[in-house]
This record gives sequence, C-alpha cells and structure tokens, in this order.
Amino acid sequence: MHKAINLSQVYKSWEPTGMTALSLFQLHSDNMAPTDMNMMSRIIFYEDRNFQGRSYDCSSDCADLSSYMSRCHSCRVERGCVMVYDRTNYMGNQYFMRRGEYADYMSMMGMSDGIRSCRMIPMYRGSYRMRIYERENFGGQMYEMMDDCDNIMDRYRMSSCMSCHVMDGHWLMYEHPHYRGRMMYMRPGEYRNFMNMGMSNMRFMSMRRIMDSYY
Repeated sequence: MHKAINLSQVYKSWEPTGMTALSLFQLHSDNMAPTDMNMMSRIIFYEDRNFQGRSYDCSSDCADLSSYMSRCHSCRVERGCVMVYDRTNYMGNQYFMRRGEYADYMSMMGMSDGIRSCRMIPMYRGSYRMRIYERENFGGQMYEMMDDCDNIMDRYRMSSCMSCHVMDGHWLMYEHPHYRGRMMYMRPGEYRNFMNMGMSNMRFMSMRRIMDSYY
C-alpha cells in the first residue's frame, strides 16, 4: 500500500524555455551505477479522481499527455520523482511530485488546469555543482555551489540570481528564501536569462539539490 503524500512535499514552479540542455545520460553515465540507470521514475495517470477511469502508465518524458488520454484528475507516482506541467511541451506551471498517491491533485496543489505533460527526474548519486550569476548571460558576481543554500543574500550577499550553469546533478531553485514560492527544476545545462524563459519579474533566492532522500 502506498504512503499518502503530504502537501509539504508538493512544490509549485515554472518550467524554463529556450534553455540549452545537455544530455543527462551523456553527462552522468560514468557517475551512475547500473542499478541507478534502471531506477527510472514511473507515474500512472488516471482519467478521474481517486484513481478511477482509464489509466496511462508512464516511465519516460511525455510532451503531450492528451495523446494518450483526454483528461487526468488523479495520479500515482510508483517510483522516483516526476515533474508535471499544466501545459504541453513542459511549459506553464510546474509541480514536483515524489513517490505517493495523488487522489485529487488539482485540489491538493491548487491547479486550475490538469496535467498536460511530464518529465522524469532520474536517480542521481554523483556530485553536485552549479554556478550562479548575479546578472543575465553569466554576468556580475559568480559563486559556485556544491550544496543547498536557503538564502543567497545571507550567504553570498547576492540580491538576486539572473543566470546559472548547472554542471552536475539536479536542482530545485526557488523565488524566495528558505525554499518557498515558485520553483524551477534545473537539470544540467546553461540558463543564460531567466526572463527569456518565461520567468520575467522573478528572481531566485534559494536552491537545493534533488537528493536520494526524495526517492
């Protein structure tokens, strides 16, 4: 029997667009054991609430869920972690889901629209490294991070983070200190300008790693 999810485990965010994303497997195949490569995430979507109606079993990225079902009102994360979006092609509001049951996720997360696409977050046990920049296009102050930071102002005296380069690992970035507010999933790649990714008038003030404990 699956453990019911806690509302504190659900995080709302926005998905970046136009980023230069590097291949996860090319970057990390040397750091992942064979068992890690097999531990990919898995989520089951259901047409109706309380896991009723037709279902779709998904274990890979899906850019348009409507190709498989006309609606989705509940889901169950069987394994790993998944990012879901209320628009196709990984756009719009983004929500982080870990293993558990979501009998009525729209009410739980305050979503006005159902899930339209999803992205699997692979298990990762290597090192974590990310460079954050004060200005867009990697300008201004730069600091390299290898662990969580609940407030970049307190730690680095940075008033905002406008671009970043994720070199290792998978991260969650939040618009407010202490991991609050809207959030964006960062996988390895270059993020030169958050405003060009649909993140206008938003700055990131805290970051944390997606660790084994999430799984």
